[in-house]
Amino acid sequence: MNAPAAHLVPDYLAGLNDAQRDAALHGADAGPLLVIAGAGSGKTNTLAHRVAHLLAEGADPAQILLLTFSRRAADEMIRRVQRIAAKVSPRHARLAQGGFPWAGTFHSVGARLLREFAGRIGVDPGFTIHDREDSADLINLVRHELGLSAKTRRFPMKGTCLAIYSAAVNTCGSLGEVLQASFPWCSEWEADLRALFLAYVEAKQAQQVLDYDDLLLYWAQMVADPALAREVGSRFRHVLVDEFQDTNRLQAGLLRAIKPDGRGLTVVGDDAQSIYSFRGATVRNILDFPQQFEPPARRVTLDRNYRSTPPILAAANGVIAQARERFCKDLWSERPSGEKPALVSVRDDADQAGYVVEQVLARREAGLRLKAQAVLFRASHHSVRLEIELTRRNIPFVKFGGLKFLEAAHVKDVLAVLRWAQNPRDRVSGFRAIQLLAGIGPKTAGRILDNLQAAAPGCALLAEQPVPDGARPAWREFAALIAGLESADTWPAPLERLAQWYESQMERLFDDAQVRQADIQQLARIAATYPGRERFLTELTLDPPDATSDEAGVPLRDEDYLILSTIHSAKGREWSAVSLLNAVDGCLPSDLATGSEHELEEEMRLLYVAMTRARDHLDLIVPQRFYVTGQAGSGDRHVYASRTRFIPNRLLDRFASRSWPPVEPTVTGTPESRQHAIDLAARMRAMWR
Repeated sequence: MNAPAAHLVPDYLAGLNDAQRDAALHGADAGPLLVIAGAGSGKTNTLAHRVAHLLAEGADPAQILLLTFSRRAADEMIRRVQRIAAKVSPRHARLAQGGFPWAGTFHSVGARLLREFAGRIGVDPGFTIHDREDSADLINLVRHELGLSAKTRRFPMKGTCLAIYSAAVNTCGSLGEVLQASFPWCSEWEADLRALFLAYVEAKQAQQVLDYDDLLLYWAQMVADPALAREVGSRFRHVLVDEFQDTNRLQAGLLRAIKPDGRGLTVVGDDAQSIYSFRGATVRNILDFPQQFEPPARRVTLDRNYRSTPPILAAANGVIAQARERFCKDLWSERPSGEKPALVSVRDDADQAGYVVEQVLARREAGLRLKAQAVLFRASHHSVRLEIELTRRNIPFVKFGGLKFLEAAHVKDVLAVLRWAQNPRDRVSGFRAIQLLAGIGPKTAGRILDNLQAAAPGCALLAEQPVPDGARPAWREFAALIAGLESADTWPAPLERLAQWYESQMERLFDDAQVRQADIQQLARIAATYPGRERFLTELTLDPPDATSDEAGVPLRDEDYLILSTIHSAKGREWSAVSLLNAVDGCLPSDLATGSEHELEEEMRLLYVAMTRARDHLDLIVPQRFYVTGQAGSGDRHVYASRTRFIPNRLLDRFASRSWPPVEPTVTGTPESRQHAIDLAARMRAMWR
């Protein structure tokens, strides 16, 4: 489709380039649309303009299903749509300000649909949702009950068991296939794992709980019924999906079930940035999307980059062009040309840390704030030497991938009480909640839960349960609290009462109670933004904020700090200057990800994602050797490395190659005097390392 004549372009789309505008104007009732959005090409802006255009064409916000991979992404999309709609007309501005009730993550939308259709699919509408840690605890409980923890040979631990279960659900693969592909060391336990997963499912059903994966699995099972699929699909005239390359087979199947002909379906993504196979995502979803429909989906490619300089893009294009199968595109930019990305050869990881620190400080002196700089790496442990050097040099930094809000013990305590009050059959939450009281341990907690389950559903007999005499007054207070939480019909007053009670326990439970109170107060503030307890628990479990307590990392007192991040955590972000550690085989690609062609392709995409985070400066650092300790049979030794295979010799002209540190100074005189001068120079440098 050709771009419309300039005089026909609505004013609210005037700021888009031709390809972006083409995607935004795709017919409201037309067939499926695939937008291939290269890195830095204005993907979010394009999708927001498409939603605004649909409103201008008469779409009802309540009939728009907007699926993202985080609540924050959905909120940002809605804010952009609202700003654009204000340019359409006052009426459309009011329409957009009313909100988009079906904007959110796959999992949050799935939770809402399951509650709505619960009675028709055999699910209790009062189900609670377990986060990953709760799910691991429940699977561990079942593991013990089946006697699997008492095996004479080591049975997989709870975290591994849950990871296997999750992989089987999200990849739609058989247990045997999942074990062979990703957990070969667990293959001998296939029969026991199958029994464990059956018992785990039965335990969840008995306790009326769903785990994170169930929200997609139950939704998929629901729309497997053609009548229900038509009913769900008919309520959404338009379905728009962001980051489609990150979807798994379940999610792609859901979309095909509710929009089998693709009418009204728009997906946006970039096959070159598909890097989450460890979560079950598959690049095949976006590569195969056009041919899933008849006629095939229309494709629009966004290849103009607004982020990086042309030399950085030329290098990144060269790397990704080696992919065996991809949608062909070469990113280009009208930005003034800058410096080539640097391939920096260093002796070892100590020199790597020294080089990074030198560059970071030099750029800071040149006016580039630390926050505008990032150091990326394939695996979290790759930055250990650098972190030590940054700490020694008193350079503040933040490392992405720390403790999440819901992983903090004090937050989990409060939510466990709230979940148990909502669903008294939730044994994991009840077990944790009861043990918050002084003098009550696991045996008493288990006995209380058994008594309640045998007596009747609910906590009506809670105050009468046998507890140690010393705990009796506190137990009566706790029972009254639970009763109040159960009967409360307003929100967020119940959580405020619970927070007050819990804060009175914190001095006993934690040495750093005062620091942790900030998270409890944050929890209360978040609760006030939701209409009720059910929605609050669902959204918080599926998309938690970051923690503020010491357990999540020391709160920053510096106004400026360097960013350290894994490549996976850096996706979607950008910095003026980026340094990539360990651009060598064994690290990128990881030596654990070279077993198949598709693993190697994903490692190549990881390098591409890292490179395209940089706006102006990009350094790829190549250590020549690593010092490895504790190797059985060989002791401590140096391991020599070679430049990543994803930058072959034919691409070297797209980089500026250099070595660090500079060569030793030239010294004249006798051999002894030359060596003396070299040693002195080395000692002088060492004083400042």
